[in-house]
Amino acid sequence: MSSHISNVRPAPDKLLVDLADYALNAQITCDEAYDTARWCLADTLACGIMALAYPACTKLLGPVVDGTSIKHGARVPGTAYELDPVQCAFNIGTVVRWLDFNDTWLAAEWGHPSDNLGAILGTADWLSRHQAAGVAPAAFRTTLAVRSTPLTVRDVLTAMVKAHEIQGVLALENSFNRVGLDHVLLVRIASTAVAAVMLGGTREQVINAVSHAWLDGSALRTYRHAPNTGSRKSWAAGDATSRGVRLALIALTGEMGYPSVLTAKTWGFQDVAFKGNALQLARPLGSYVMEQILFKISFPAEFHAQTAVECAMQLHPQVRDRIEQIARIELTTHESAIRIIDKSGPLHNPADRDHCLQYMTAIGLIFGSLSADHYEDKVAADPRIDDLRAKMTVTEDKAWSQDYLDPDKRSIANAVQVFFVDGTASPKVVVEYPIGHRRRRGEGIPLLQQKARAAFAAHYGADKAAAMMALFSDRAKLEAMPVHEFMAQLVRA
Repeated sequence: MSSHISNVRPAPDKLLVDLADYALNAQITCDEAYDTARWCLADTLACGIMALAYPACTKLLGPVVDGTSIKHGARVPGTAYELDPVQCAFNIGTVVRWLDFNDTWLAAEWGHPSDNLGAILGTADWLSRHQAAGVAPAAFRTTLAVRSTPLTVRDVLTAMVKAHEIQGVLALENSFNRVGLDHVLLVRIASTAVAAVMLGGTREQVINAVSHAWLDGSALRTYRHAPNTGSRKSWAAGDATSRGVRLALIALTGEMGYPSVLTAKTWGFQDVAFKGNALQLARPLGSYVMEQILFKISFPAEFHAQTAVECAMQLHPQVRDRIEQIARIELTTHESAIRIIDKSGPLHNPADRDHCLQYMTAIGLIFGSLSADHYEDKVAADPRIDDLRAKMTVTEDKAWSQDYLDPDKRSIANAVQVFFVDGTASPKVVVEYPIGHRRRRGEGIPLLQQKARAAFAAHYGADKAAAMMALFSDRAKLEAMPVHEFMAQLVRA
């Protein structure tokens, strides 16, 4: 008995249509989402500016081929680079993620939705500079129409809300990490959708572009986990967001899409990469993710450890003079933290250390602070760190694991208690919600503003930093500013 394969081209998968229709047509009406996006933009740029102090990051920046320049190109904040929008997206995405200090989303899948700012700013600046010059942008043998009006920062914020939503809602109940795939897949999906819309794609072109983004499959998580942890995890999102722009530009040439890329038997994403599980949207697409987004404010630590470091810093005054007298340290945490950052044994590089719960907690106990420099080899050579790591036990609190996934809580709880050789013990310090959580916005935003001001001042000088923070504080002025004028403020020769 012979099998028969139908050659009738199907209608596009519903998920492709839902993502495209949202990116094209959704009206974002939540004022909180825009207000949060404003500070998310400031914070994300600040993270990228801070990364420019690290040669391991800056060696990856600039054009693909030295000496090439693009007329009316997209600018990379904090530099003098003017690049095509694809390479600019890589540059911005790389600096944003380098220090693991930008925003975070935690659910069945994890990720950092502001990684999409590479595609958003790269595309917006490129289009806006051409619009200001009255020149049609051309790429991939396609000439786009000159926009009649400039893109504004409000348009950037709208694209950010939508990219956050696409990435974050897909992450709510679809766990790619459990099948070995990296969350930057979702950066590529979201970046492709919003970039295709910004470039003026039709509904069919946006659907086609998103189908190509799924066709790419996903990077493996190998570079995030021992014994292979390495610096690719710091540029993987730059790679993903730049790929989103490239695929959007290809789709705008009229390149065909693949309508059942997700659901095709044997060959579709669900069967090949997702163990036959059906992808799903856990809730209608709106602005939920931006409203709920987590900010890393006080220190650059993988987010599942943020509250553990807060606990350690609270304990620092009590233990700093008794480090040698510590007998054991009990860490209580949630399941995702155990799965991702519970590490024993040697840590080989900064990328390994900033994803180790025990290392970050030890730094907080010993130094009472945590900065990117604490992950470097010079600090890691301090024998007290590994000595404390060896004395730590990690235990799951199952109620915290449930609260982590509760859409009304989204807690990221940790507790730390120190026991000494003389039989005494510190209090058990518990922090359920980190400073960057929505429940602590009133406390967190002023600190986020301080973080951004300090980053800008270190790179541009105090006067320029003050002017930039004044702009971010004037929401109406900020939102009305054309993107190319905004980006000009960030150039540094």
